[in-house]
Amino acid sequence: MIGQILRYMRKQSGFNQCEIGKKTGIARNTISQYETGTIQPVFETIEKIAETCNYEILFQNKKTKQYITSESIRRKDI
Repeated sequence: MIGQILRYMRKQSGFNQCEIGKKTGIARNTISQYETGTIQPVFETIEKIAETCNYEILFQNKKTKQYITSESIRRKDI
């Protein structure tokens, strides 16, 4: 599932795998493997790709609708 999301973000941002690789420092082959689900990226890599594509990772509480982002967590001492 995360591979499909990464591919969607990349395509919506108008990048090919080589461009994302150059911008993030991740090999094009590795990007391809993430997108096909052959290997799973760590969270920090997902953040890096999302940021490069101008997306923000958001976690939303289904009940309260309160949300947090990884950026807001870094700013707080939880």
